[in-house]
Amino acid sequence: MEGRLRDKKVEGEKKPTRYFSDKQEKSVASRLRGKQTANSGATPFSKGDVLLEDVLMECKTKTKDSESFTIHKEWIDKNTREALFMGKKYGAIAFNFGPNQPNYYVIDEELMEILIDKLKRNEGA
Repeated sequence: MEGRLRDKKVEGEKKPTRYFSDKQEKSVASRLRGKQTANSGATPFSKGDVLLEDVLMECKTKTKDSESFTIHKEWIDKNTREALFMGKKYGAIAFNFGPNQPNYYVIDEELMEILIDKLKRNEGA
């Protein structure tokens, strides 16, 4: 009986970081029509947080609303290495400024050029 009482969440108790990360990963995967990686890619054969056809996505979130977010170069470097390992052409990082905030994306110049070209082609269609 005592074990069951400890498992219940106390009203207002802080949720673990993993709760917010999982929520963001599910949101990104759904929005971009990708697949959330098991255990946030912490397995020997599957990396990243969300897999798309040609892109390996790493997700970063804040656990409470914030006015700023720091992007670390090591995240970009790791995502680039893992994308190559997973056979993906591109890597990207999704981040937001807190729960229920929109996601923003960090992509490299090559992927940005592809996006701009695609937008220009669609405008002419």
